[in-house]
Amino acid sequence: MPVSADISRRTGTSSLDAPPWVAMYHSVGDCSDDPYRVTVSPERLGLQLAWLRRRGLRGVCVRDLLAARARGQGPDLVGLTFDDGYADFVETALPLLRRHGFGATLFVLPGRFGGDNAWDPLGPRKPLLSKQGVRLAAACEGMEVGSHGLTHVDLTKADDTVLRSEIAGSRAVLSEVIGAHVDGFCYPYGTVDRRVVDAVRDAGYSYGCAIDPGPLTGPYALPRVHIGENDTPVRLFLKHRLHRLRRRPVEAAR
Repeated sequence: MPVSADISRRTGTSSLDAPPWVAMYHSVGDCSDDPYRVTVSPERLGLQLAWLRRRGLRGVCVRDLLAARARGQGPDLVGLTFDDGYADFVETALPLLRRHGFGATLFVLPGRFGGDNAWDPLGPRKPLLSKQGVRLAAACEGMEVGSHGLTHVDLTKADDTVLRSEIAGSRAVLSEVIGAHVDGFCYPYGTVDRRVVDAVRDAGYSYGCAIDPGPLTGPYALPRVHIGENDTPVRLFLKHRLHRLRRRPVEAAR
């Protein structure tokens, strides 16, 4: 029995009454030096995607997930997100996603194209996608590219000028690079407050992704579940089920 149907049967609620399940990934590659636990190996990612398919679930970008829910559809859909725009998304993650027929949202940093994860004081330097790599990802069917801010700073500590640049400014730059509308924003470090959430909405985004936004949970502060190298099928099952039980419902993005 698919996970969504099993939980609906046990709780007596429709799967669309529960909040959307959005998985948070970062880098896909070598996990031997990973102090922040942001890397998943290609082998583990492949097993995780296969588990979703076996359970009757399909990975999609957040834009498509929210659009389906707004139509009262998509109880079998799972949002897949990849933060920071690492070069290994195109090299490693994208082929695996396409093999399974899945989509995803890639959140990039327009102020760091072709750079590296300089915001991480520990661990190896990981290359980020160039403009060309971001365009390649955006052109793939089922893939969405959103903004992660310009440079990966804690927006709750930013002054008004930096806040506008990181949110509205990054959207303008990214839209020009990919030649398309940018719907989604992802808060660096997952940190949010009312001021930052309002700035994302006012900048014209359709939704925002956080981690655990608490009372701010809604279309501009969607909760996500971290998925890492240690997440076996059993752990994925528990994370999927517990997320649905502990999160408040959120409205679909408009």
